[in-house]
Amino acid sequence: MGSFSIWHWLIVLVIVMLVFGTKKLRNVGQDLGGAVKGFKDGMKEANATAEPEAAKPQQQVGGQTIDVEVSEKTKS
Repeated sequence: MGSFSIWHWLIVLVIVMLVFGTKKLRNVGQDLGGAVKGFKDGMKEANATAEPEAAKPQQQVGGQTIDVEVSEKTKS
């Protein structure tokens, strides 16, 4: 039952084409292709903006360490 021959898949394809029509299947394919293309473009843009930030060296402010003592704030 787990293995289908090429003839089974061709019959399924013909039935799907008869039910939905070739125009509707073409539109679905175009929509799916456009979504995949948009996703790839978005990933390229995300990678392009992330790389310059990672390569940028961190700046130090003043180069001094400030020593601070933390105490609890009490209610008055």
